[in-house]
Amino acid sequence: MSSLAQRWCHALLVAGATLLATSAFAQMELKVIAPAAPGGGWDQTARSIQQALMEEKLVKSAQVVDVAGAGGTVGLAQFVNSAKGDGNQLMVNGFVMVGAILVNKSPVSLSQVTPIARLTEETQVMVVPANSPIKNAKDLAEAVKKDVAKVTFAGGSAGGVDHIMAALFIGAVGGDASKANYIPFSGGGESLAAILGGKVTAGISGYGEYEGQIKAGKLRAIGVTSPKRLPGVDVPTFKEQGVDLVLTNWRSVVAAPGITDAQKKNLADLVDKLAKSKAWGNILKQKGWDEAYLPGDAFVKFLADEQTRVGSVLKSVGLVK
Repeated sequence: MSSLAQRWCHALLVAGATLLATSAFAQMELKVIAPAAPGGGWDQTARSIQQALMEEKLVKSAQVVDVAGAGGTVGLAQFVNSAKGDGNQLMVNGFVMVGAILVNKSPVSLSQVTPIARLTEETQVMVVPANSPIKNAKDLAEAVKKDVAKVTFAGGSAGGVDHIMAALFIGAVGGDASKANYIPFSGGGESLAAILGGKVTAGISGYGEYEGQIKAGKLRAIGVTSPKRLPGVDVPTFKEQGVDLVLTNWRSVVAAPGITDAQKKNLADLVDKLAKSKAWGNILKQKGWDEAYLPGDAFVKFLADEQTRVGSVLKSVGLVK
């Protein structure tokens, strides 16, 4: 066989393999588990995955199922126990779940799922109602130093990134972080109502979740956790206000326990196509999420390192013994 013929054969084989992979996805009826209530970051991530997959015609169908409770550990337990060996399911998770597993003494852990990839990172923001006397991080720091118990923070589940951020803020301004008066909510809609209704002092979430309310003038953002100001966002960082607080929330997808190598590769290839698609790129811009795609062994290592790091932080602020 001539070299030209060999090249043609190779090209045809590659094209055939690509077509087979694409057609395999095209027949997939995917279920995406969001281990949280509607409206929060995981639910938004799951529905964004659904939207991009369908827009790009990567799967036959994509269904989102919300399973709320205990920082995602209720959904994790259900996923571990009922999805074993199912190569047509993915579960969204992230920083929040790493802490919640420890805080809630979860009987299941991330060692029982199949890591696929980290997808996004998001800067955190702290907000107060527009009519609050607190105008900036300094005002909130003064309130914390005066009586930490009277300063209430609303956010996602106990032990998650919002809870850790509240504790880190209190510690950074000289308060006792173990006395953080933190009120957890299972969904973004519930915590937003509590903040807007003046039921809490301040609220914590990803910037994208509160962006609309901030721009509408209903919430005042008193600081973001990025090292530098976010492009096009007129909110100071905590660092520039003299508070040593830098923190990033990340989100990822994992597959079920007990899947075959072929099923794992199929899902990994699907997520790779998703992460590199135009539809997903557009969603990241709309949501204000940072692209943080990290697949394969690199994600497995990252996940292990994060579990160690988050565990250390939770112990240092008294959330885990």
